[in-house]
Amino acid sequence: MTQLEFDIDGEVFVADLLEDEAPESIDALREFLPLESELMHVRWSGHATWVNIDEIDLPEIPRENHTVYPSRGDILLYPGYRNEQELLVPCGPTCFKSPAGELAGNHIATLNASREKLAEIEEETLQSGVKDIVVREV
Repeated sequence: MTQLEFDIDGEVFVADLLEDEAPESIDALREFLPLESELMHVRWSGHATWVNIDEIDLPEIPRENHTVYPSRGDILLYPGYRNEQELLVPCGPTCFKSPAGELAGNHIATLNASREKLAEIEEETLQSGVKDIVVREV
């Protein structure tokens, strides 16, 4: 199984890619990795963080393995159907939405991080702002 590495302010987590469930999303993701960016707290979706990838020129990506209610650690790729493009990293109860309403993102990977660690990351982004993040395939 192929994996992603999420380096969040020097702390490294691994996520299993869901290649069978979201093949076109995974192909698009591979085109822009490695990604160096900022992880921010969400404004609308609950207990989650996100990476803005709106500057990346993504191909047409169908809805595949998509959800509005991701579980903790379910990494979503949202190709910008009705809002800006992003990677969503749910850290607790999450309903993926924006000013445009509920959004369904493609579940592309599952992060191997504890409930406590994800809650800590989410709280730190809420209180202190952004964290540096690097996402790469390993």
